[in-house]
Amino acid sequence: MGIICPKRSNLLVHICCSVDSHYFLQRLRKDYPNELIVGYFYDPNIHPYSEFLLRFEDVKRSCEKLGIKLLCGEYDYEAWLGGTKGLEDEPEKGKRCEYCFDFRMKDSAKKALELGLNKITTTLLMSPKKDFSQLKKALDEAVAGSNLEAVAVDYRKNGGTSEQFILAKKDKLYHQNYCGCVFALKKQRDSQNLPQSELMSELHARALYGSIEARLELYKKVRECEARGEKFHLFRKRFLNYRLLRASVKFQNAVIPSYFVLYSGFKRESLRLNVERDCEMEDELKEGAIFMSIERFNKFTNSKFKSVDELCKRPLELSAEMKFRRDISGEFSQNPIIILDEVKKGSYEIYAKAVFYNDSEEILVLEG
Repeated sequence: MGIICPKRSNLLVHICCSVDSHYFLQRLRKDYPNELIVGYFYDPNIHPYSEFLLRFEDVKRSCEKLGIKLLCGEYDYEAWLGGTKGLEDEPEKGKRCEYCFDFRMKDSAKKALELGLNKITTTLLMSPKKDFSQLKKALDEAVAGSNLEAVAVDYRKNGGTSEQFILAKKDKLYHQNYCGCVFALKKQRDSQNLPQSELMSELHARALYGSIEARLELYKKVRECEARGEKFHLFRKRFLNYRLLRASVKFQNAVIPSYFVLYSGFKRESLRLNVERDCEMEDELKEGAIFMSIERFNKFTNSKFKSVDELCKRPLELSAEMKFRRDISGEFSQNPIIILDEVKKGSYEIYAKAVFYNDSEEILVLEG
């Protein structure tokens, strides 16, 4: 397969993320100068798939900077998930983590044998949130009965963790904000009283503020800037984020097409309203709710939507939708603004749940 180098030792390095691998690989290269190092990104525990892609692309970027060959393993999410049954509520560093390490180290050992390599290790050893003894055990068990050697080096000690994060910041690596698996994500977000926004994406694939999709776009720009040799830095912006969890409108007891404009907030999940006349816009409803016809919406936004259904399938760009909100109800407003095909006289019921929460995201800033 073009990997074996018979005159040198060959080391397969399982890689979990760029923040851990970037420092770890440089230390390995220094301490094992005679090793041919091959990176192997095998992390089917990461969920959702968009996050897996985001982490892989940044690992690839790191390995390219370091001149290290990188292979990407299969995304065996269903196989990995099958082994977690009964372990869903395990804490960090518990039995689920042991299973996860075993699953990934066994596959890494298998890959090393396929490639004719003779040693394996993992960048998970660099993570301050992981149990070193669990990882060493997983490596030892993965090579048992084979001619492979497990390499378990502790680069965290003597200031290694601090150096790791300094280097990651200097090279503008993607620093994920959760371990990777859906169970750890739920526990972490529940403890923070935050929604699991990583698991929320719009059907029409807009990159919502603070979403994984937005980070994918950001780090694509990072790679493009680096390729062009442009100087830049990443600025962290703090803001109030928003997710609409569910929403519908009934007119005369029948559900009708509706579009809820971003940052539409609700005091309660059910709201009954009465519209006194047929109109294009009604802004004198309870709790500051605003109904607007698609025709009036088109006039405000210079659009040509034929129906609310069409608007739902291909909405405005985020910036245009937020400008529309400001034009209708002012800066920082959270009034419910709902677009309907027609605003007719009669009774309406709104069923909706939305969350607002403090968040942050990185912004690429060109220098010079």
